[in-house]
Amino acid sequence: MILLGDVFPNFTAETTVGTIQFHKWIGDSWAILFAHPADFTPVCTTELGQVAKLSQEFEKRGVKLIALSCDDVDSHNRWIEDIKSYACLKGEGFPFPIISDKNRDLATSLGMIDPDEKDKEGLPLTCRAVFIIGPDKRMKLSMLYPASTGRNFSEVLRVVDALQLTYKNNVATPVDWQPGGDCMVLPTIKDEDLPKLFPKGVTVKEVPSKKSYIRITPQP
Repeated sequence: MILLGDVFPNFTAETTVGTIQFHKWIGDSWAILFAHPADFTPVCTTELGQVAKLSQEFEKRGVKLIALSCDDVDSHNRWIEDIKSYACLKGEGFPFPIISDKNRDLATSLGMIDPDEKDKEGLPLTCRAVFIIGPDKRMKLSMLYPASTGRNFSEVLRVVDALQLTYKNNVATPVDWQPGGDCMVLPTIKDEDLPKLFPKGVTVKEVPSKKSYIRITPQP
């Protein structure tokens, strides 16, 4: 199992854009690897269509996208036409590659297999995994959904905003945070360092314990 902060495994894979070596493909970017149970399935088609629609938003944030499904490249390329039709996408090509993992070797090594969901041949399907990887090649976030539950990729986009903000600044994001919202000062920051680190000011929320740990600052 890959844990938060681990260097994400490097691998070579066949994709709809040819053979890739994962770390080289990421380069200095952020990346999202998201897995799907199978081609030509209803929930997966809606998901890839939505990600394709949001691809420019991820690109603005310097995030590369790559999908994985347990079918071969020829199947992926045929499926892409269905995805584009369903999502009303125009033009040639597709905004991100799809990895071929017909033997489930990669899905198994990355802990993506859902033992409760099986295909028509009785083989276990890949769960709906989301792995967000930083430019340092370390895993910053993981989500694992069962095959029966579609993901909210607007939430994934929000999470990317939060991760990139907290990667560069001494803040955390509170519950239901949205870009532009107030942030929380990290508990490790000393009071004497607040004026230098947070020129927009810091507000301390009073609580019954009298402890000054809820420190709020405008988004850096």
